Amino acid sequence: MLAAAQRLRRSTDFAAAVRGGRRAGRGAVVVHLTMPVTADPSTPTSPEPVRDNSAEQLSVPSRAGFVVSKAVGNAVTRNRVRRRLRALVRERLIDLPPGSTLVVRALPAAAQASYSRLATDLDAALAVARSPRERRPR
Repeated sequence: MLAAAQRLRRSTDFAAAVRGGRRAGRGAVVVHLTMPVTADPSTPTSPEPVRDNSAEQLSVPSRAGFVVSKAVGNAVTRNRVRRRLRALVRERLIDLPPGSTLVVRALPAAAQASYSRLATDLDAALAVARSPRERRPR
């Protein structure tokens, strides 16, 4: 089980991660990853008064949410897939930068996938989502 502070619960959080995050699909899962922007400390970011909130920024945990639709299977199958994905993500959340938001969407193939296959697909998708974007020539 993920800690309450590590779970996405509001639909607006899910929507922000899906719309604004990097998407990568591998095998049975699709991940949407939003990582915090590391700002240059020499440039001011806003006209707000300067507060020392470095402790707040360091304590912001990475958060994760799961989307397992009815296309995956019946309620028993969906819950089994969600439990497996939750256990896999719990192990990998510490590797993400603080403040990251991760949404894992299970595809119908996840219903028949083994735990090790889900782990492999999740690792591959996270690696692609975390890699810097390549500039494509036009």
